[in-house]
Amino acid sequence: MKLGIGIGWRPEIADAVEALPGIDWVEAVAENICADHLPEPLARLRERGVTVVPHGVSLGLGGAGRPGPDRLADLAARATLLGAPLVTEHIAFVRAGGPLTASPGLEAGHLLPVPRTWDALDVLCENVRIAQDSLPVPLALENIAALIAWPDEELTEGQFLAELVERTGVRLLIDVANLHTNHVNRGEDPATALDELPVEAIAYVHVAGGVEKDGVWHDTHAHPVTRPVLDVLTELRARVDPPGVLLERDDAFPPAEELAGELAVIRETLAAAAPAGTSPPAASRSARHGKQAPGKQAPGTRPGARERVGVAQTALLSSLIAGTPVPEGFDHRRLAVQSRALAAKRADVVARVAPELPAILGDGYRPAYLEYARTRPLSGGYRRDALDFAEHLLIAGLPADDAARRGLTRWWRDRAAPTPPGRGARLVRAARDTRVVRAARTVLSGVRSGTRSGRGTR
Repeated sequence: MKLGIGIGWRPEIADAVEALPGIDWVEAVAENICADHLPEPLARLRERGVTVVPHGVSLGLGGAGRPGPDRLADLAARATLLGAPLVTEHIAFVRAGGPLTASPGLEAGHLLPVPRTWDALDVLCENVRIAQDSLPVPLALENIAALIAWPDEELTEGQFLAELVERTGVRLLIDVANLHTNHVNRGEDPATALDELPVEAIAYVHVAGGVEKDGVWHDTHAHPVTRPVLDVLTELRARVDPPGVLLERDDAFPPAEELAGELAVIRETLAAAAPAGTSPPAASRSARHGKQAPGKQAPGTRPGARERVGVAQTALLSSLIAGTPVPEGFDHRRLAVQSRALAAKRADVVARVAPELPAILGDGYRPAYLEYARTRPLSGGYRRDALDFAEHLLIAGLPADDAARRGLTRWWRDRAAPTPPGRGARLVRAARDTRVVRAARTVLSGVRSGTRSGRGTR
């Protein structure tokens, strides 16, 4: 199916998207759509004949566990509601632990890379088949951006994707910004990846912006598309005419004119890169089929593969969000960067679902939350996390300002219980979290001191 040029639909830019000229289709985050009715702006786009593709972020098909039936049913319902020609998800894991590893369940709150190993490929392929059987339309999977690399990987990204397509018939959503991210962060050549993957399986393409800091590329979706990302799009267009190309923007939304300008540059890039023919060049085919993946084995999940993948992913995720030791073979500095990025994203999401918290705590919200998150893994969703954070502060006798503490108590009481945590709960939890409580007190005290002295806080 030919999709054309599209843009990621977000509520913050709904009016701008409706007014943008030349938009053939949009993509909406599946989890942000109610299963029984559409937001009015999306409904109007559908009435105009604009295709809407649901883009999932929570299945975790690359995780060791099998995809949850409820999550699959929700994604299927949204595809049906939208009349979508396909649905998309990510080659990533988003949770770990649980019964498979006899350990507490952990939620990343973000997409994390799967190891490119035969075990992980076996698990992913089985999970993809389960998802395909549960969805009413075809599935396409996206390559993700990564700050970290797994040690002892057995396949390149292109080989991993080619094997996935060969075994399952799944379509691909290729994000050229993510290929650039992995070039900067992991030294992987985008052209080599494009040569090795089956470009004829591409359903559509993502283009997005990011920023480089201290030698690390952050795939922010909050910055303009850069020339290096457009260069990767040029490489891809030289090999295949993608059915669709979509501009993603998730934050720091610019005026509609800037979005229109970025879309115009994408169109120009595609036109300039178009080869005389439409078939992938012979070099691409020979590179893919003439280069056997090392150690290739017959398809089929090897005994114990889920358990081995589960243990490895749990150890990594626990290190990132719960402060446990870094697993052997990982780059400690990169894991520290990833850990901070996960905590920062979590703080941003909690601030959106509970905007009263930063309003009550002021400049103290973010540093206090980041300290809390350092050893308190996400569990029960972001709304539960917001309540747990507020309770954590109240147990510690924070914030020190009486008016702020009364405001936080009222907020917590209105949402959680008729009274703040009792003395017994306070003693037990305070004993458990002594180190974190002390650190939070220090952080908040420093923020208040800085504010009083006129220095402020960054």
